[in-house]
Amino acid sequence: MHHTVIPILRIFDVTKAREFYVDYLGFTVDWEHRFEPDLPLYMQISSNGVRIHLSEHHGDCTPGSAIRIETLGIRDYHRQLQEKRYPYARPGLERQPWRSDEICVTDPFGNRIIFYETINEG
Repeated sequence: MHHTVIPILRIFDVTKAREFYVDYLGFTVDWEHRFEPDLPLYMQISSNGVRIHLSEHHGDCTPGSAIRIETLGIRDYHRQLQEKRYPYARPGLERQPWRSDEICVTDPFGNRIIFYETINEG
């Protein structure tokens, strides 16, 4: 039986990836792997049970992918992101017709991460 999905996103610069995913979005680096010191990095980041793999290996995935992450407390998370004043992204919080509030950010490598919270109207 299937249990967990872990997306793999392509990165091209480890310093920019850390700045975006760790410093800005608030993920934690769980582990890193290189077959040799000068070879591409493969690493796992996580936040509140969400895990993402980031890879410099060209054959692992395609840049420009998109993932959706269900998020509780999206308004608070949006405020936290705005307060960081990250120079390359100032995302809005948008209400979508499919009954969710969403924050869409694009990483330095063209991957889109959409954080969303379902609106329970009723």
